Amino acid sequence: MTVATTNVPVYQEWIGSLDGFVNAQIRAQVSGYLMSQGYKEGGVVTNGQVLFEIDPRVFAAALAQANAQLGVAKAQLDKANLDVERYTPLVKVDAISKEELEDAVQAKAGAQANVEAANAAVQQARLNLDFASVRSPVNGIAGMALAQVGDLVGPGSSNLTTVSALDPIKAYITVSEQYYLDHLAGHLDQQGGSDLELDLILANDAVYPQKGKFYFVDRQVEPGTGAIQVAVTFPNPDNVLRPGQYARIRARTEVRQGVVLIPQRAVTELQGSYQVDVVKEVNGTNMVEIRPVQVGAQFGKLWVIEAGLKPGERIIVEGLQKVRQDSAVTVAGKG
Repeated sequence: MTVATTNVPVYQEWIGSLDGFVNAQIRAQVSGYLMSQGYKEGGVVTNGQVLFEIDPRVFAAALAQANAQLGVAKAQLDKANLDVERYTPLVKVDAISKEELEDAVQAKAGAQANVEAANAAVQQARLNLDFASVRSPVNGIAGMALAQVGDLVGPGSSNLTTVSALDPIKAYITVSEQYYLDHLAGHLDQQGGSDLELDLILANDAVYPQKGKFYFVDRQVEPGTGAIQVAVTFPNPDNVLRPGQYARIRARTEVRQGVVLIPQRAVTELQGSYQVDVVKEVNGTNMVEIRPVQVGAQFGKLWVIEAGLKPGERIIVEGLQKVRQDSAVTVAGKG
């Protein structure tokens, strides 16, 4: 083939794994026996959907008792208000002492405080009854249930399940300080995000069709490694991507102009050095020159040649094992 130059994109690649944009650990906030499970494991759930139901009877009874105590407190406050209303004009005509009025006023204040405490108790009892329905705080995919119907659960028990918000999905990667300064710092917005586009390469080497973006950059560079953690996000409308999946994340850093790009099969490696077979015409005969070259980045089955070849030169891409230095060859094809 005849060597030519082309423009090639230069990529930076990182290894990472995917994670939910939000991973909500679902726990019981009150103690009781699980009565039912309200979702399908691995299924889509919505914000506010009941995932588990804890036996509500104890909490319903506590709410009824709190409401009754509130009623008693309100009745005592009504009586205290009447006492103050009656005693106020009687003091002016010296029908009762000021001390009796002051006692009535203090009793009214105490009754008012009792009403507020009873209201708080009602609110707490209502919350506990509401907490008996364990709900999802986000839209997402619910995981395997870690507690079964009939189990005794409570605030001190382990997670009931996990709900992950997957659209968009997130991954954490670590970039070098040099890459951050050269390619990322100038593109960050005030929230730490960037409009630079990213490719996601999955475990089967398929390139995910949706483009990703840098989401945020951590606040500091790690002094020991000179690297900084970065979060990236990818749209995931069909929930195809799941937390824990292996991923290679790739960003285009630049486009190199006028690069020599040849097939990898045309390059021979020998003890850490690289060489190509160049065909030169000498007195009308095609002669072989085995020439050392400096290789650069790989692009699929192609290799960038940084030094050693010039545009217009011819190289051998098939039959390398048949040629020697300064041997005459017959060119069977050109490209």
